[in-house]
Amino acid sequence: MGAGFGKFVLIAACFGFAVGIGPQPSAAADLGLMTTGRGGCSEIVFTCENGREYPLCPIAVSVVGEVVTASLFTSPRRSMHVRLVPMGVGYRYAGRGLWLDGFRENALLNFGKHNQVACTIQRS
Repeated sequence: MGAGFGKFVLIAACFGFAVGIGPQPSAAADLGLMTTGRGGCSEIVFTCENGREYPLCPIAVSVVGEVVTASLFTSPRRSMHVRLVPMGVGYRYAGRGLWLDGFRENALLNFGKHNQVACTIQRS
């Protein structure tokens, strides 16, 4: 049992640690959401008072589970790239011509200065 066995044990241990690490859901801080970070559009859907639903499809997710960049679908075939803007309390996702302000499950979707609609997050 020489150096060859020692290398085998080291490789087996590293492989065991690597297999144990996988995509696990994390809780997002202000959103209170669970996201796997796989980019699933069904995880986060904003249901608004105008009777429409706006899915938020994660592109990049932080280590703690916060959605950093995403696509916000404003219609079935049209999406807008949005980015998380640091806020003191709550969250803001801003894109070209629209932004989404909120705290936990309540949000306000703004399509410009004078066109806004109240929304809530539906969890899947």
